[in-house]
Amino acid sequence: MPLPIRTAWFAVALLWPVALLNYLDRQLLAAMKFSVMADIPDVATDANWGYMLGQFKWVYAVLSPIGGYIADRFSRRLVVAASLFAWSAVTWWTGHVETYSDLLWARTFMGVSEAFYIPAALALIADYHTGATRSRAVGVHQTAIYFGVILGGFGGYAADAPELGWRTTFAVIGLVGIAYALPLVVLLKDAPRPAAEPAPQLGPAAALVELVRNPSFILLVLVFTLPAIAGWVVRDWMPAILKDRFALGQGAAGVNATLFVNLAALAGAFAGGWAADRAARRALRGRVYVSAAGIALLIPALFGIGHAPTLGVAVAFLILFGLGWGVFDANNMPILAQVVRPELRATGYGVMNLVSISGGGFADWGFGVLRDARVPLDLIFGAFAGTAVLSVVLVLLVRPRQDVFR
Repeated sequence: MPLPIRTAWFAVALLWPVALLNYLDRQLLAAMKFSVMADIPDVATDANWGYMLGQFKWVYAVLSPIGGYIADRFSRRLVVAASLFAWSAVTWWTGHVETYSDLLWARTFMGVSEAFYIPAALALIADYHTGATRSRAVGVHQTAIYFGVILGGFGGYAADAPELGWRTTFAVIGLVGIAYALPLVVLLKDAPRPAAEPAPQLGPAAALVELVRNPSFILLVLVFTLPAIAGWVVRDWMPAILKDRFALGQGAAGVNATLFVNLAALAGAFAGGWAADRAARRALRGRVYVSAAGIALLIPALFGIGHAPTLGVAVAFLILFGLGWGVFDANNMPILAQVVRPELRATGYGVMNLVSISGGGFADWGFGVLRDARVPLDLIFGAFAGTAVLSVVLVLLVRPRQDVFR
């Protein structure tokens, strides 16, 4: 029996600020790159900076399946609240680091603490929202991520402001997250399981075996990973790219790199969620078709970003990228819910994160190495566009199960 719609949307409303903080805390560092490197000179090179960005992702990736498994076996609500409290404490501490080694440790612990949130939160939303509203609910949640990235993009201005600076900004945002964790754990509830849905207690190995034996799940892992390689570079490196390429200040580069692309992603998430829920009522593979359309928009966008002769052209293609990304992003968990059992949703998303974000970490590190080697941007982004082409083909091969899960 579907849960009351107000209860289902109230859960999304409670999670929305958490998702915003989750990505605000990540994005700040990218926007504050030059201030942080000036204050911690032993960072020294873009390769070291890229390795530090990758360090977060590798730790996050490795622990994501564990976080998902715990959320599937125990309380998703408690996993979400504990994750928020822990990463907010690490955010506060980041404002107090003094060396590159300290910064690496801070990003390591950030990866540990944030790894538990997304699988648990999206699985909880899927529990509350049946097929009729699932893509829209996930899309609304994902809009908080884009707002977090947008706010993080203004971090360059905060870092340059004498009365703030990058350290105070990190400390204040960390305290805000700690303060929100208490009301969250009181107000957020786990969705009850219907009596008709027994939950077999699979061990970690058995859960993983069931997932990897599912061809559609393997395809979805690849689809989730390939566009994300470019997505992480756009998110983490675009402020530095625009600053260097178009001679912008740190604040202006951060805003141009994050504001317009994420506003477009907001629109894409709303449109993609609405279109996918409508398409799913007409065809079992409706969400797959909408996701493929979103990924297809990334292809010209990535070529355009790599070849943009002016800031205006670069921003225009970033807007196209954001629109496609929002459509794609709103449908990954809803499609996953059509190919795995409810008891494996968080674990499955954790495995997807493991592969995707590991690739993103290597992309961040590798992009720093390529920048030091002066490899042209058009070659790099052309390769990214090629991965998007492959992703369109792969997502169209995903086959949702006829006995679609609630």
